[in-house]
Amino acid sequence: MSSRGSKVERHSVSDQPHEIRYEASKEGTSQETIKEAKKTAGNQRKDIEKKVK
Repeated sequence: MSSRGSKVERHSVSDQPHEIRYEASKEGTSQETIKEAKKTAGNQRKDIEKKVK
């Protein structure tokens, strides 16, 4: 069994501060922008990235 988590976890962004911070730095935007995109787009990483761009 893998210790890195399931595929589902890799494709989503949780509400944990370190995940919000990582996504914000990856996209070059603020954590608040990521939180707002997450509210409207849901938890899926690809949907959040589309909303931010």
